[in-house]
Amino acid sequence: MAPERSSPEASTPDRSQRALMIAAATGLLMYAAGVALANFAIAGLAIRITGLLVLLWITARRRTLTAWTFFAVLAGAELGADAPQVAVHLHVFAEIFLRLVRVIVAPLILGTLTTGIAAHGQLKSLGRVAVKTLVYFEVITTVALLLGVVAIDLSRAGEGVVVPAAVLGQQAPAATVAHAGFESFLLNVFPENLVSAIAENQILQVAVFSILFGIALALLSEEKRAPLVAVLESLTAAMFQLTKIIMYMAPLAAGAALSYTVGSMGIATLLPLAKLVATFYSAALALAVLVFVPVLLAAGISVRGFFKAVSEPAAIGFATSASQSALPLAMERMEEFGVPRWVVSFVIPSGYSFNMDGASLYLSIASIFAAQVAGIHLTLWQQAVMVTSKGIAGVPRATLMILMATAGQFHLPSAPILMILGVDALIDMGRTALNVTGNCLAAAVVGKWEQTRELP
Repeated sequence: MAPERSSPEASTPDRSQRALMIAAATGLLMYAAGVALANFAIAGLAIRITGLLVLLWITARRRTLTAWTFFAVLAGAELGADAPQVAVHLHVFAEIFLRLVRVIVAPLILGTLTTGIAAHGQLKSLGRVAVKTLVYFEVITTVALLLGVVAIDLSRAGEGVVVPAAVLGQQAPAATVAHAGFESFLLNVFPENLVSAIAENQILQVAVFSILFGIALALLSEEKRAPLVAVLESLTAAMFQLTKIIMYMAPLAAGAALSYTVGSMGIATLLPLAKLVATFYSAALALAVLVFVPVLLAAGISVRGFFKAVSEPAAIGFATSASQSALPLAMERMEEFGVPRWVVSFVIPSGYSFNMDGASLYLSIASIFAAQVAGIHLTLWQQAVMVTSKGIAGVPRATLMILMATAGQFHLPSAPILMILGVDALIDMGRTALNVTGNCLAAAVVGKWEQTRELP
């Protein structure tokens, strides 16, 4: 029997998909060519705008949050470069988006984690999952720290960099927060007041309360806990629905955030530290390829399926430079990926304190960069000791605080660190996307270990 031939109608979707991919590649190449021709103002601008129009057409055809966010990032960067006076006033849209997200984070964690423990009989599994999660966090963040050391040692990005005189005259920010001991950190984990924990957006404190509340409900009789569990389940459903509504604003917020960054910084300020930026993003790519992918393969999780699921929250985190902006969507996507809701609501919020892979990578790179700029040679042992600081959530700009504390401990000058602040916003985008991806990966791996649902 002759093999069946596919009808023209059946191949139409494939042809259409290929045409969109070719058009997208064409638009990106045109935009890149326009950037390369930036010295030719009119010609470069015309080519970049044409490339953006092509990408806009592709984005309108695809109608996905990732596509719109990616387009908004490019359009925002273009606006920031061409009209910085306008761009610096657009940050309000990103702030509105972040405020809306922060409103739903605490109720979402409270509802998902409490009902997961109380309503689904996961009380016995909680301790086992907590141990697995913390062990996983410790291993992956240590690998990220060591990979950062290797990357900066290979690139030598700090050698030959001259600290500007204006930076030498600046005063380093106080690092008192980073010197807080383990007792203070442990005390800060437990909420003193639930209302204040929610108001201050202390994610870990809300998670701890939710765990204790869920355990208390699980120990009650079915008759007594059922009404409150039903209310919390309704609250959770409403929060996920609210997440869908708020995420329609994500592309606008992404474009506004990057437009503000480019407009306020200016491209020229990035050139002296371009090698440091390139070192970080190369190390981030290495972490994804050499660590994240093998972890997925070892756990038996689809690499393509995972990165497709995490693409939207990672893109939002990249554009807004705020991990919390991606938290609700990350939880939703991981649950859709097959991770049980109670595992997602335990692992991802915990990761905001213990699994900041991007921040760990950055800390090791920035610390040794400062030493290289100062002409200080560090032995391998000194480098290993320097980059062992972990646990940085709950404090705004805590990465900078720990970096300053590390510099003080090893008698490094603060001027190179202040110099890094010039490109910190650019690095922070990749750092945040890596944090979001790493926390989603942790949820997927722990969910797979539990074997409670079959992941792709």
